[in-house]
Amino acid sequence: MQTLLPIAEKIGALLKDRRETIAIAESTTGGLVSAALLSVAGASVYYLGGGVVYTLKARRLLLDLPDSAFAGIKPLTEPAAMVIARGARDRFAASWSIGELGAAGPTGSRYGEPAGTSVIAVAGAVERSLTVRTGSDDRHTNMRAFSAAALDLLAQCIAAAPRA
Repeated sequence: MQTLLPIAEKIGALLKDRRETIAIAESTTGGLVSAALLSVAGASVYYLGGGVVYTLKARRLLLDLPDSAFAGIKPLTEPAAMVIARGARDRFAASWSIGELGAAGPTGSRYGEPAGTSVIAVAGAVERSLTVRTGSDDRHTNMRAFSAAALDLLAQCIAAAPRA
């Protein structure tokens, strides 16, 4: 968690300064992204909520995303992560959101992706996505790496966005 705190503090300051908000829908990171953002004093100003959408049932209940939202989209891809990110942003009426899906390990996903794979998307005034491949099957190390990548991507997007 200590490695995530500096970037979470930077994001918190940016969001507060811009009077913008965030919602999180994370899977493989298991709540680490939310925990990092919530560890910053004053997080209640910008953090609206989120959830660990680790299962199809969780995705349906927490984000209210119909299965049709994923029609024609392969699982564990950047487009799938973007659907999750946009769903969280819309569900919470947030300025920004992160959507994350992956396979932390020690085994790969049922879709054929190896352990150490995560797809991350940020939805907001700037939208970007990325695929992270650590090449490792160490679950804890991967969860931290995916969380750091998600926070870094969010910081880049916020920095690139025009002020409202």
